[in-house]
Amino acid sequence: MNSQLILHVLLVGVSATLLMDAWALARRRLFGIASLDYALVGRWLGHMRYGRFQHAAIGKAQPVRGERLLGWCSHYLIGVAFVGLFVLLVGPQWFCQPTLLPALLLGVVSVAAPLLLMQPGFGMGLAASRMANPWQVRLRALVTHLVFGLGVYLVSWVVAQLLALPLCP
Repeated sequence: MNSQLILHVLLVGVSATLLMDAWALARRRLFGIASLDYALVGRWLGHMRYGRFQHAAIGKAQPVRGERLLGWCSHYLIGVAFVGLFVLLVGPQWFCQPTLLPALLLGVVSVAAPLLLMQPGFGMGLAASRMANPWQVRLRALVTHLVFGLGVYLVSWVVAQLLALPLCP
């Protein structure tokens, strides 16, 4: 990837993740639905350096120094990484004329990370199977990640309209 493409991926990844966080904030304020505490993500990741990848209940695990910052930074880095992988799969030319369906498919595919990795690691079971309302948790995760995919599309579309990208003819 050239440096301009890397900057583009950073911009789209961070912006789409911001939109996802705005959705979580709106959902909490409008509907009283709590969002993920990214300090717990940092705690989970922080314990990995000691070889601990799974917890019975992440909220009861020993706190890790700097867990909130680690969790939030990881959240945004993961968003950027998903956009980077997306570009590798669909090609950088997609940014020239972005279309909605591939971006939404990215959102659908990206929901595998919390369902198959994070939730089991947190002690919630595979795809939140140990939660009281697993389908509700799954649906919320899917909608949140669809918002991420929508953000990838919207930001890419706006950038394509405003900037003459060197990778576009």
